Amino acid sequence: MTSDETTDVDRRRAPLGRLGFLHGHLELFATVLLAIAAVATAWSSYQSARWSGVQAIDFSKANAARVESTRASTEAGQQTQVDVLTFTQWVNAYAVKDKKLADFYFKRFRSEFKPAVKAWIATDPLKSPDAPSTPFAMPEYKLAKQAEAKQLVADAEASNADALQSNQRSDNYVLAVVLFAASLFFAGISTKLSEPRQRVALITLGYVFFIGTVAWVVTFPISISI
Repeated sequence: MTSDETTDVDRRRAPLGRLGFLHGHLELFATVLLAIAAVATAWSSYQSARWSGVQAIDFSKANAARVESTRASTEAGQQTQVDVLTFTQWVNAYAVKDKKLADFYFKRFRSEFKPAVKAWIATDPLKSPDAPSTPFAMPEYKLAKQAEAKQLVADAEASNADALQSNQRSDNYVLAVVLFAASLFFAGISTKLSEPRQRVALITLGYVFFIGTVAWVVTFPISISI
């Protein structure tokens, strides 16, 4: 072999010498990346499915709370109608000075309504111009069913917000699956190439995708049980 040929061989081997360790372990690096990226992909897929389940449960809770809220609100409306009717009859009996009939209706006021009527009478509505026009305008007039309906609406909104958050978390894990799949792709393609530099570039890119995605995924909450 001539000196020129020897020089050309040395030049070709020079890059391999500088990256000898890396080039000599390309298969190992690719295999490791394929293994851990596959596990990470499976884990992210599992978590995405878990958060989708949490989302479905939260939406169910929100719908159930809305149904119960509507029911409580309807019952509160019915109770108000009863209060209005009995109050009207009581006022009519009071106006004609039929004390017996007025007492009859007063005793049949609902327990939630009586405090408001008593407070309204205490304002002397027949003489005081500042008195509320009816007991229904008094702060003492409170319906437990109406308060329950409002609370159920708030619960429904909270469950809906939780469902949207769970949906976002599921979407984040899906995106992580895509990124981990990209790592798998680069690692797999690298094994099909013969040029060491190209293989190193693809494996490096695969590790960049993998490490960056792992750094992002560790910030995600984990769903263990629903």
